[in-house]
Amino acid sequence: MSTLKVDTILKRTGTGTITVGQSGDTISIPSGATLSNQGTTVPTAFGKIGQVVQNIITSGNASTSSSSYQSSSHTVTITPTATSSKVLVEFNLGGGTQTDNVSLSFAIYRGTTQVTQSHGVYQNAGGQVTAGQTLRYLDSPSTTSATTYTVYFKNNQGSGTVNVYGESNNYGYAQAMEVLA
Repeated sequence: MSTLKVDTILKRTGTGTITVGQSGDTISIPSGATLSNQGTTVPTAFGKIGQVVQNIITSGNASTSSSSYQSSSHTVTITPTATSSKVLVEFNLGGGTQTDNVSLSFAIYRGTTQVTQSHGVYQNAGGQVTAGQTLRYLDSPSTTSATTYTVYFKNNQGSGTVNVYGESNNYGYAQAMEVLA
């Protein structure tokens, strides 16, 4: 077996395809170069997780409002390291209704700006209903300042009480992950 040691490989004349390595090899691609796989350009930079922040939520909230979202205790704050970073936020929580014919709606806010909305638990009849909820959103905050994400909630219809849980034996979790550009 022979070994060829070089710093740069160029096509002898003109432009065209250069085949380097074999299956299982790791090949480093310099900035500005294009990597092609069977004629399809492959990105040479990939997002990496720069940091992860997690909160365990130990308190809950109740609301009877059906007109506007109310802030919950489910929050997480992250400080991105670059304005080009994205932030993936995820909230795992319990939500429920205490009254017939009500619907619980959630929204994720960045600061005072609503960035997403989803509907949760609906109670047609028969007492309290509780269900686990996962809310996830990939945000582009374009900042390097501390950024707080909060779950807001409301009673989406009817009159009655809706809950976001976070008490003992029913903890909630909030995560924020910085995805580097």
